[in-house]
Amino acid sequence: MVDFDGGPPAVVARHFAKVPSYAEHREMFWHDWGPIFYRGRLNRSARLLGIASDPGPTERIAGRTLVGDAGQRVQGFLTKLGLTSSYSLVNAFAYALLPSHAQSATPLLSEPEQLEWRNTLLDLITGPSLQAIVAFGGQARAAVRLWDGQPDVPVFEVPHPSSRSPKVLLDSWRAAVTELRTVVTPDPDGDATVPNYGPKFLETDYARIPARDLPFGVPPWLGDDAWGRTDRPKHNNSVERPATDLRNTLVWRAPKHV
Repeated sequence: MVDFDGGPPAVVARHFAKVPSYAEHREMFWHDWGPIFYRGRLNRSARLLGIASDPGPTERIAGRTLVGDAGQRVQGFLTKLGLTSSYSLVNAFAYALLPSHAQSATPLLSEPEQLEWRNTLLDLITGPSLQAIVAFGGQARAAVRLWDGQPDVPVFEVPHPSSRSPKVLLDSWRAAVTELRTVVTPDPDGDATVPNYGPKFLETDYARIPARDLPFGVPPWLGDDAWGRTDRPKHNNSVERPATDLRNTLVWRAPKHV
């Protein structure tokens, strides 16, 4: 059997279709590319809920969040916890956010329509199996704090995987992994005894995105940019926005030898 993600449960899909319009704030987002909602399990079976800030260009190609370089770092984080499938990953914003508007967009998280939609989504995808919540970055931290129905489980606030302060990121992620290993039950095929983070972020700290998290028919290398990180010139993502047309063009690069 080919392993792939068959899509969200019907009740969650109906809720996705009700995502509030971002049109009024389109100057802050890559609005024309539409929303990207999730990766992982949405059937309330997840033991860990991860929330990040917003999707990026690789995520638009995959139709799933946290798939590019940042997502492969998060997958490595999950791997260190022995989690291979029992997680759900979403974002504070469903639309890709222009970095220059990161701070000015944060108040949108509190807008009643956005707040109600996001909190309902979090309620829909979490259940009694949940053991921990991880907020990756400032927007995620704000979204979790605004979640009125937040389950009574530990919340870990850590830097976003794309943080420009590598030492702060590594120190925080290392401490979180150590504590999460006492909280979250590994999956049967996972191994929570693999090495924790050291003083530098290594290629072994990345993990490829599992096929079960991606739609049917995507190339087998999507979600694994190890080849780009060793390419010359180096590029951490296979998809990028060209400077000549930042808002409406994506460039997708395939490896020359798979």
